[in-house]
Amino acid sequence: MSLESEVDLPGEAMLPGVLSEELHAELVVFRRDLHMHPELGNQEFRTTAAIKERLERAGLKPRVLAVGTGLMCDIGEWDGERPMLALRADIDGLPIPDTKTECSYRSTVPDRAHACGHDVHTTVVLGAGLVLADLYKRGLLARPVRLIFQPAEEVLPGGAADAIDCGVLEGVGKMLAVHCDPRVDAGKIGLRTGAITSACDRLEISLDGPGGHTARPHLTTDLVTAAARVVTDVPAIVGRRVDTRAGLAVTWGRIESGHAPNVIPQHAELSGTVRCLDLDTWRQAPDIVVAAIDEVANLHRAKSEINYVRGVPPVVNDAEVTELLRDAMTARRGADSIENTEQSLGGEDFSWYLQHVPGAMARLGVRTPGERTVRDLHQGDFDADESAITVGVEMFTAAALLDSAQ
Repeated sequence: MSLESEVDLPGEAMLPGVLSEELHAELVVFRRDLHMHPELGNQEFRTTAAIKERLERAGLKPRVLAVGTGLMCDIGEWDGERPMLALRADIDGLPIPDTKTECSYRSTVPDRAHACGHDVHTTVVLGAGLVLADLYKRGLLARPVRLIFQPAEEVLPGGAADAIDCGVLEGVGKMLAVHCDPRVDAGKIGLRTGAITSACDRLEISLDGPGGHTARPHLTTDLVTAAARVVTDVPAIVGRRVDTRAGLAVTWGRIESGHAPNVIPQHAELSGTVRCLDLDTWRQAPDIVVAAIDEVANLHRAKSEINYVRGVPPVVNDAEVTELLRDAMTARRGADSIENTEQSLGGEDFSWYLQHVPGAMARLGVRTPGERTVRDLHQGDFDADESAITVGVEMFTAAALLDSAQ
């Protein structure tokens, strides 16, 4: 099989590593297979096996991570001196149904879907690995590259921490990743220096009181009112205790309490997320949020138990590594293929790697040009224009070649 073809590129230089039509077709089949068989975090056994088999067929030696799913694979051998470039993909799906009605490759697993594009991320890194392995054999890649296929990105605090514990960063000097963006046309990427995602934590709250009759709320704890005040007052209080530019926000996703209209319940539960834009505020967030919850609960004589689940810090793109992606994309498709992107309020555990090594994440355009409907992330009808696979592969191969030449 031909892995890459030589073509004239937009820049003055000629870079190998352009994806052949034959390999693109194979990668589309691979991506659709993953899309049909999504697996949740730390359960990605079939996905891991599929990636491993294809890499081994290319003569590589992937290693399954000690946690049982996910894997790492080096293209070439690290000499123990010059640090490697790592390409990272996340491989897990989401616990939501696939609602696409006219799609031959919709999920075959009930209430499971690749609705965040991890199947695309995985296919892009796999494709880049196959092309780079061929270039390495031909002596065209001067420095080894590591592929990281990480499990459980959707499970707070993210599978990246486990992957790091498994040694994926040993010998790595910088990292690259992509994330599907349905707001950007296929053929383009979005770049940003600095924070490109936000911190994200999870809140789980229990409120308790003695209960009673709705005719006599003054004799007990009016627990439903207490829960309602937590819902409305805590976000307002939190927003006044930090610089508004930090974007610290509490948003609720669930509230449950009571069984009868004339009975004041004894128990209420709330859960939601805490998000913020900068790293310093994220470090302070647990104390600020917990204090606000306690204040409101105490005011209404409710006993509170708070489980503040630490999630992920913001992904902060390193300036030099971001420029590497910019140079790579410019070499492949010209400067017009790059858009400036804003900071997202979504969380991404790629941030854990960047606590150890510099790196950058690009937003990979997956919207079909001219399409008016935006199929947003984490929605059951999400899909991607598969031409984005070639864009991601070629950007990564160009970045690896440019980095190895430095």
